[in-house]
Amino acid sequence: MLGQRRLIPSTSMLMAFEASARNGSFTGAAQELSLTQGAISRQVSALEEQLGVKLFERIKKTIRLTEVGEAYAEEIAVALRTIRNASLNAVSDTQGQTLNLAILPTFGMRWLMPKFPDFLEKNPQITVNFTSKLSPFDFSSENLHSAIHFGHPDWHGTEGTFLMSEEAVPVASPSFIGDHTIRDASELLSMPLLHIETRPNAWADWFKQNSLTPPNDKGMVLEQFSMVTQAAVAGLGVAILPHFLINTELERGELEILMDIPLKNSAGYYLITPNTHAGYGPVVALREWLLEQTGD
Repeated sequence: MLGQRRLIPSTSMLMAFEASARNGSFTGAAQELSLTQGAISRQVSALEEQLGVKLFERIKKTIRLTEVGEAYAEEIAVALRTIRNASLNAVSDTQGQTLNLAILPTFGMRWLMPKFPDFLEKNPQITVNFTSKLSPFDFSSENLHSAIHFGHPDWHGTEGTFLMSEEAVPVASPSFIGDHTIRDASELLSMPLLHIETRPNAWADWFKQNSLTPPNDKGMVLEQFSMVTQAAVAGLGVAILPHFLINTELERGELEILMDIPLKNSAGYYLITPNTHAGYGPVVALREWLLEQTGD
């Protein structure tokens, strides 16, 4: 059986190896780590000797990862990120009360932020850092404790807590509709439709739900809910938007619901937390508070 010390190389060896693998050269690693090329080469050679495996093929003045080296580099990169993130948390918050939370932009602006003073009042010891993202969250590479996600809780190695469903309805500005009353879903087929990039099939699914064939002309596509909302307010077309995200526009009379037939959707809003952080105090506090807000 291999000795424990042999299987736990020094961080200097691992950092030299990981930087060399990522840069594809000892010279690039040396520049990144402010060391000499010779120092990097010696650290990598020492690592290979300690493990008893060849991590790089050395061809003249170039290096190339071996098959074993490629697999090792991928895992070591993750391990070093974990160490860096743990150290950052320790330095930034010695009491362990920092919460790094990723949120969806419009959900955060329209639903979460107006309510969040209550969370901070009830949990003054917690410092919350927000990251707003539309792209998928990557817990392995980002220093996140948790994320609010729309979809399904099917991420490997995570715990998903259901928060709420999303009922999207067709809306438009009163000036766009005029005095016309929409009585049948088929009337929307000939109108300019506004689409959101993150829900590309929303209109098609709504028409199919109402036994209609979606129009061939896709219409305008916008990136975020806030942009679609403003486009609808400006009279550029009809949007299908979640009711709870447009309460302000509805109350002001800037938008009106054309047909109270919500889009059926199996997806929902979830608090997604890596299993490693599921019992972390600030995450537990956030989870309990969110469930209070959503009534679950």
